[in-house]
Amino acid sequence: MGTELGPMAIARRSGDELIHANGRTVGKLADFWSWACSDLTSNTMRGVLAEYLVATALGAATGTRTEWDAVDIRTPQNWRIEVKSTAYLQSWAQSQTSKVSFGIAPASGWDARTDITPADALRSADVYVFCLLHHREKQTLDPLDPGQWTFYVLPTHVLDERCRLQKTITLASLESLKPLKTGFVGLPEAVSACAGPSLPASGETSRFVGSA
Repeated sequence: MGTELGPMAIARRSGDELIHANGRTVGKLADFWSWACSDLTSNTMRGVLAEYLVATALGAATGTRTEWDAVDIRTPQNWRIEVKSTAYLQSWAQSQTSKVSFGIAPASGWDARTDITPADALRSADVYVFCLLHHREKQTLDPLDPGQWTFYVLPTHVLDERCRLQKTITLASLESLKPLKTGFVGLPEAVSACAGPSLPASGETSRFVGSA
């Protein structure tokens, strides 16, 4: 790959950058962010926020998010983390709360650093972090409050052994796999336990790590 077509160095922006039209300032980048990203309960933005919360807890939120990478987060310890999110509440009108499930399908994950897509579909991460926005009252829902989230952490090998080609998993089925259940504060400990040399065995009794 020629250097002129190598990966771009993306600088982290502040939001104060100006939007210009014909030499006239028409807005700021923060205005665009507010317009595009304020609905944190939408499936797309809730998922990005979940990635950020996990990355922040793991000390991996420096730099910028890489869109369409093979994994969602790469930590300073070189752990590869896949983040999945879901919620009971949506921004639209609901007749009842949503049924909770997560996507777990193996994928031909494109590597943003090499522009290479593997031939076989697989789960590229070392660890999955399933993020449930568990709050159930719309009037007080605040996705920016980590206390309204519950996190379930599971080594990828458990999914490969027990779920193989399965595409989605319900919360009840996920809990049957005995993930480590934690609040925001306990995420580093839970991820370390699942990504480190002593991985929890499939079927080990789940435990709650840290605090909300």
